[in-house]
Amino acid sequence: MVVLNRIYTRTGDAGETALGNGERVSKASLRIAAYGTVDETNAVLGIVRLHTAGADMAKLDAMLARIQNELFDLGADLCVPDTGKDLGYEPLRILPKQYERIEAEIDDLNGELQPLRSFVLAGGHPAAAHLHLARTICRRAERLIVELAGKEGEHVSEGAIAYINRLSDFFFVASRWANAKTTGDVLWVPGKTR
Repeated sequence: MVVLNRIYTRTGDAGETALGNGERVSKASLRIAAYGTVDETNAVLGIVRLHTAGADMAKLDAMLARIQNELFDLGADLCVPDTGKDLGYEPLRILPKQYERIEAEIDDLNGELQPLRSFVLAGGHPAAAHLHLARTICRRAERLIVELAGKEGEHVSEGAIAYINRLSDFFFVASRWANAKTTGDVLWVPGKTR
């Protein structure tokens, strides 16, 4: 259970923070950057959801609400590296059913869309534009997580990598879905300004 009675602790004033297992690390560590970028993705979803509150986007809003919660799960997964040591509790890990559900939701949303015949520019409905922002931040989180997983002595669950990979695809399809319900996609026109 999370209990936050004090917001500031002064324990990070020297540039370090604690992981979920109690280990102190630099705030500039790759692990902190990875789950900090996951948190940034989540914050953008809060902005997206300002634009999905209506009945016409209720389906998408429910998906985003669940994803926001799962992004905290992902942060918890990344915050407690699996070193094989007994922690006295079972750490939270991303499970296959979580990214499999995202795959099903991608298929569901995509099933309502016309085939894509051009690259899409960020824009259109505000929800779609912010979903593109979420997609790019999510891709940055993925790059950081993959880099972390490749470092000797670092541990990242397979579920964490699979989840973040599916999630950016979801954001792309969700942005198209939001535009299909409203303004339509903003398409790239190669060489338009030549």
